Amino acid sequence: MKSILPLLCLLIAQFTYAQNISVTELGRYTDGRDGACEISAYDSTTNQLIITNAASDSIDMVDISNPSMPMHMGGIDVTLYGGGVNSVVNLNNGYFAAAIEAVVKQDSGKVVFFDQTGAYVNEVTVGHLPDMLTVTKDGNKVLVACEGEPNDAYTIDPEGSIVIIDISGGVAAVNTSHVKFLTFTDAPTTIAGSIQKPGTTLAEDLEPEYIAVNQTSTLAAVACQENNVLILVDLTADTILTYKGLGFKDHSVVGNGFDATNTDGIINILTQNVKGVYQPDAIAAYSVGGMTYFVSANEGDGRDYGGYSSETRIKNLTLDSMAFPTANILQGDNFLGRLKTFTADVIGDTDGDGDVDELYSYGARSFSIWDETGNLIWDSGDAIEQYIAANHPAFFNCNDGLASKMDNRSDDKGPEPEAVAIGKIGNRFYAFIGLERQGGIMVYDVTNPNSPIFEAFINNFDATSGTMTDIAPEGLVFVPAAESHNGKNMLIVSNEVSGTTTIYEIVDLLSSVMVSAIDAKGSVYPNPTSNELTIEMDSYNKEVQYYLTNTVGQQIEQGVFMGTTTLSLGNLSTGMYYVTIQDATNPSSVWTTKVVKN
Repeated sequence: MKSILPLLCLLIAQFTYAQNISVTELGRYTDGRDGACEISAYDSTTNQLIITNAASDSIDMVDISNPSMPMHMGGIDVTLYGGGVNSVVNLNNGYFAAAIEAVVKQDSGKVVFFDQTGAYVNEVTVGHLPDMLTVTKDGNKVLVACEGEPNDAYTIDPEGSIVIIDISGGVAAVNTSHVKFLTFTDAPTTIAGSIQKPGTTLAEDLEPEYIAVNQTSTLAAVACQENNVLILVDLTADTILTYKGLGFKDHSVVGNGFDATNTDGIINILTQNVKGVYQPDAIAAYSVGGMTYFVSANEGDGRDYGGYSSETRIKNLTLDSMAFPTANILQGDNFLGRLKTFTADVIGDTDGDGDVDELYSYGARSFSIWDETGNLIWDSGDAIEQYIAANHPAFFNCNDGLASKMDNRSDDKGPEPEAVAIGKIGNRFYAFIGLERQGGIMVYDVTNPNSPIFEAFINNFDATSGTMTDIAPEGLVFVPAAESHNGKNMLIVSNEVSGTTTIYEIVDLLSSVMVSAIDAKGSVYPNPTSNELTIEMDSYNKEVQYYLTNTVGQQIEQGVFMGTTTLSLGNLSTGMYYVTIQDATNPSSVWTTKVVKN
């Protein structure tokens, strides 16, 4: 029995960190300058990363043949083509594309094509401020979100657009005839559940931020962050299907609480009479059962320019006395007074009398899943803030990766979920959610879009020093094992503030035997179960030890059997558990599976 305990302790430690997956850091590329690592693309044929570098206005080429020793192999000076690079994407055909803004952001930008060595191939003119680009799954089209951001004085506000570039004939052959602009002149006058700057048309006001494409390359969703709008695009006809306002999150509902102030010096997650405006930054798509789902990182973003700002704080609003009879208390700094909100001319004055009847805040401090028509399927509620509060309180809602700035962002947008990527391992889908201000990556199993399961939190918080190595994840790329040069599932994270790009290996523990010495994998049934659970080791004619644990590694039951045994789960709460099987005479032989008690 003593020989089993060390390995059991190892398993418990592992499950405290991750339920179904294990995460191993393979290596890190470090530039170290703020903005040096923002968006990455991966090329398996050259074993390299292509990284946007705003610190030097370049695109860096980094060899990761050995992920533990990334090597900078050269770069591209993007000032030869414009004012700065905002996004890159590998086209998987020997080329990659870059979204390059004009020297004056309000002018038309470019998409420039390069070969794998970084040599210039071709370019086309696109819309104002191309902020993000992606390629369809079939490799035939490059889609560009052109934000159309105003100048600081807000005297010039170019229209945003979505640009579709047909590359099916090869990037060298692309010209203006292969470029289609989708503008918003046909947009309705107003969109329910959206945010609009007063005195503007939607064509002027909509600012595309991010694009996700479905698996069949027939549908795209375009997030307009500041507007809280999702634009759905038919990629067969290359036309806009609909404009969908994402609506608002009710923070008064239990499970939707948040910490609203940075002045009390404590963690205080409460429900509030406030509505969150989702305003997603990154979005990603995946398909289950023939249906497309979009996952959004609900960061939130205001308009704050020299010539116009939609941002204020709740203490600066004039609140309706009927709706808020205790406004003098509510607007105190230790309550809601410090919370960033919208000016009354944008939203909140429901009866037009000049005072505010409803309170709104930027972002939803969560990630959400939407169906292919833009309807909300699921939201993570206050789970992100609750998890950090329980497990990493020294860094709760911190800024710049510093424990000394704990609680600093509570009055703004909290942990600020910004980046998202979807990875499929075996038959499971995982969502990776990057927290820009908080730091770290939340991992959820989203195989069932209606009921995601928390899996892990990837981070390098150092409570002793009060710092973290990787700060402000901006871009995430998931590389499945079948498409990686090393045969491993890789998550590549570009961290803007720390100027680092970190490479992780992701392993689905339940898709394989943890240690392969058990040569006859067992069966656990029925699963899910409401009462009895049978463990059958098939033809494994040796005595085995079993452990039943919960999701945080606490042991519930253990025993020894050979062949078949039955466990009674009738007295357990509904939820998820783990059965670990270990060869009683060879403790290096282990197999683990998940069990659902209903």
